[in-house]
Amino acid sequence: MNPYFKYLGKEDLLQNMVINYIKLQYPKALVIHPYNEGKRTPFERFKFKYLGGVSGVPDVLVFTPNYNKNGLAIELKIGRNKPTKSQSLMMDALRTCNWSVHVSNDFDDCKRIIDLYFFEDVLE
Repeated sequence: MNPYFKYLGKEDLLQNMVINYIKLQYPKALVIHPYNEGKRTPFERFKFKYLGGVSGVPDVLVFTPNYNKNGLAIELKIGRNKPTKSQSLMMDALRTCNWSVHVSNDFDDCKRIIDLYFFEDVLE
């Protein structure tokens, strides 16, 4: 096992499960995790913003559109954690751009959201 595995948190494990589920079930989907979290040095914070980085981007971004939405965004939380102000603002902005946006703290809920997104054209 990788020696760094022990440093992963519960949200990291959920993130990995969600991304792997999408890649296995929908291999043609363009899905990413934007690397926004983590501590940065003052220079790294400057460079992140200078290059156009923004805070609050959801954890899972699916750029593959369905018949009704331009993309799917899922913000992952553990336990009773809630989105931050910057995350809520970004999720509102994505909704304005006709994205399907969700917050979830449960893998089965994420699977349901993902499956409904990819089959939404059939269900509506």
